[in-house]
Amino acid sequence: MPEPQTVDPVVSRAKFDREIGWFLGQAGVYRAQGCFLIEAVFPSAFFIFAPPKLKPQVIGAAVEIDFSNYDLRPPSVVFVDPFRRQPIARKDLQLKMLRRSPLPGPPTEIVPVLPQNTVQLTDFIQANSMEHAPFLCMAGVREYHDNPAHSGDSWLLHRGSGEGCLAFILYQIIKYGLTPVEQLQLQISVVGLAAPLPAIPE
Repeated sequence: MPEPQTVDPVVSRAKFDREIGWFLGQAGVYRAQGCFLIEAVFPSAFFIFAPPKLKPQVIGAAVEIDFSNYDLRPPSVVFVDPFRRQPIARKDLQLKMLRRSPLPGPPTEIVPVLPQNTVQLTDFIQANSMEHAPFLCMAGVREYHDNPAHSGDSWLLHRGSGEGCLAFILYQIIKYGLTPVEQLQLQISVVGLAAPLPAIPE
């Protein structure tokens, strides 16, 4: 549910329109990656995500992104039921957004996952319990900055950096949520071979 608008609504609406206008100009690129804008009415935008290479095709996740008071406040990202648009519990969201801890040496975009006892994985999707609402635990998202555990990481330290813009949020969901799911499905489809875990982005 949008928070009360305290910033001049003309300012927030103009920034919202700029973010949505940018997306519409890139809609074909995002559609090919499984990201669809269903509705955008200030201050909220409703997106669904479907891994394009996964067969049979399914809706992997749906989010409401609330731009109330943007960008004095970061956007809120709430995982919702794609049909009812109501917040869901963590147990009802199958998507994971796993990230491996950075390793020493030259940076790489994606490396194969080693046994779990040698690589530490973090899920960007967190919840207090499986019965509670999941949230994106990353800088640039309101739920992250409003969490008492991150009181030392103010949004104002990130504002203007690009974190928190619509492109940043969608990129994270696609990179850490959809791409590994497709890789796992492709690996399992290889007949007669043991399927390794999908590559996890750093």
